[in-house]
Amino acid sequence: MARAVIALGSNLGHRAEQLKDALAALASLRETRLVAHSPLIETEPMDVPEAFRALRFLNGAALIETALGPKALLDELNRLEAAAGRVRSVRNGPRPLDLDIILYEGVRCQSARLTLPHPRAHLRPFVLEPLAALGISREDVLANRLPSPTP
Repeated sequence: MARAVIALGSNLGHRAEQLKDALAALASLRETRLVAHSPLIETEPMDVPEAFRALRFLNGAALIETALGPKALLDELNRLEAAAGRVRSVRNGPRPLDLDIILYEGVRCQSARLTLPHPRAHLRPFVLEPLAALGISREDVLANRLPSPTP
């Protein structure tokens, strides 16, 4: 089993409920265990089109253990987003659910579909603050490492 960190966000609808449902869905993914999650925080939108800047986000992070490979995990996250009603019609547009793999233990990759570690996570306070609640620092993100589990 590998450990991975997932960033969660929502800026449409019942944000807190959608993120709690997403955490439950992560916990029920096949061959996956939810280890920990951060509190949810409200954040200002960043890098969104002007028309959507009034839509504040709720963000959080989850630490999971999974036997799914990075691409299979991404497929599952995309499935959860679609089930929550996410439509990818506008880049960085509004979304009821956004799930991003930030780190996947021991994996570095870069493709059109997936880059690990996430290339901009270390620049985004809405990612770093929830990660800090899990004991994961900006330096950990930059180094593509997860702290050792505590007993």
